Amino acid sequence: MKLRPMADNILLKQHEAQETTSFGIILATTNKEKPAIYEVVSVGPGTKDVEMTVKTGDMVVVGKFSGNEIKLDGVDYKFVKQDDILAVVTE
Repeated sequence: MKLRPMADNILLKQHEAQETTSFGIILATTNKEKPAIYEVVSVGPGTKDVEMTVKTGDMVVVGKFSGNEIKLDGVDYKFVKQDDILAVVTE
């Protein structure tokens, strides 16, 4: 099943956090907080007032409590508006 965002909505998939440190120490997963970095899976077409500036494949930072979460085929996704994106991650 596929999801296609409408208007200025963006579909995000959580970016997996690194499980080990640079020294090879394995991090505990019980008290780990979700990272705020997500991968853009799909972007809506925008509206006449909102031009979409992110594209599929971008890595973005969103607020901790922004958007709506959905689980589809065992994968967690988040729908956000373009205004909820705080930054685009670049190398």
